[in-house]
Amino acid sequence: MRLIADCHLHTTASGHAYSTIGEYANEAAKKGLELIAMTDHGPKMPGTSSILHFENLKIIPDSMCGVEILKGMEANIIDYDGSLDTGNLDVSRLQVLIASFHDVCLPSMGKEENTKAMINAMKNRYVNILGHPDDSRVEVDYRELAKAAADYGVLLEVNNSSLRPTSFRLNAAENYEKLLEECEKYKVYIIINSDSHIHTDVGEFAEALELIKKFKYPEELIANANISRLKERLNLRR
Repeated sequence: MRLIADCHLHTTASGHAYSTIGEYANEAAKKGLELIAMTDHGPKMPGTSSILHFENLKIIPDSMCGVEILKGMEANIIDYDGSLDTGNLDVSRLQVLIASFHDVCLPSMGKEENTKAMINAMKNRYVNILGHPDDSRVEVDYRELAKAAADYGVLLEVNNSSLRPTSFRLNAAENYEKLLEECEKYKVYIIINSDSHIHTDVGEFAEALELIKKFKYPEELIANANISRLKERLNLRR
């Protein structure tokens, strides 16, 4: 299976990443990707950019090096009502909005509260991806998460960075197997992303693809295996 897009990457604007969007586009073109999404961390992440960064995304070209560029944000879930750190930003202008639970922005309070926070974030009609729901330090009810993703049309992310041996997230592979089992029951669309923090990692999906192959997850439910399917799922509630 060939993936044609990577919708989760961080530039130097995130504060703890090391490449520019131009470097990403050039690398993506070399690897044969058709589309990438620029999704720097929202302002509650220590060291990242302010809302001004996201208000000015319009100046970035729609394509570079022959690769389509979507402009977005990885927003932080900041309370158990699912609020995001988007402030008064007009999020309807973002083409990709990832909602992610980061414990530096919201402490883990157990399975019930963590699940509530993620599901409430998915109720936001502009959220189209739930980022890396895979860390045992942030326990989640995967059945409820999959049911909510099916109900709200949100893509659940399989994050390749989480599956690497160097990842700080705990038990990601085991947790993804639980999640994918529930996702298949409810016919949930997933997206496989690199979560790159340096341009050389864009389009690197080896660990995630190995997991998908092992689990035999249906290709027709993998959004970024097809460009039309991906765009349809990203725009489902917009």
